[in-house]
Amino acid sequence: MAENRRRGAELEAAILEAAWELLTESGVPGLSMDAVARRAKTSKHVLYRRWQSNEELLRAAVRHYGENREEFVPDTGTLRGDLLAMLQDANDNGTMAGLISVFAHSAFVTGNIAPEELRRELLGDRLTRTEKIFARAAERGEVVLDRVSPRVLRVPFDLFRNDYMLALRKLPEEDLVAIVDEVTIPLLRGAGAFRNRGGDAR
Repeated sequence: MAENRRRGAELEAAILEAAWELLTESGVPGLSMDAVARRAKTSKHVLYRRWQSNEELLRAAVRHYGENREEFVPDTGTLRGDLLAMLQDANDNGTMAGLISVFAHSAFVTGNIAPEELRRELLGDRLTRTEKIFARAAERGEVVLDRVSPRVLRVPFDLFRNDYMLALRKLPEEDLVAIVDEVTIPLLRGAGAFRNRGGDAR
């Protein structure tokens, strides 16, 4: 069988990747030991040696994805451009729908895992894309980070995620622009944290 050729970390990675694929395709209801074993071409016994429940497997799959994903962090030269590029990437990336399904189902259907717990599994102690974008903007002199709270820095992606969750589909381009131009940048300006560069931000 396939597991005789794959052992240790290689086998575990294959199982967790199979679990993540099922999560993005079918959400939490599609995640079962049987389904993951079939997708990973291994046995349930192999899975149960590592994870005692679907919840443990779910956490491990989310954590594995967070640790190994290739994350696109735009560098357009301006804060506004970077935020728009980040939101456009999230909007076009099918993974967002899978993540929302996982988070929503864990909270409202199973009730076993709060979305914030899964978010911690996903991110670990790594910076979010938004944090990286704002840090780069601070290095360019566009924004003064000590004048703005972490909650404000989370606004662009939080608004996008909430709107996406309600729509369950890609958002119109004008919605993404509004998140940046009508909410985020005015909040930064109001805090005295935004420095206009060449009229790029409106």
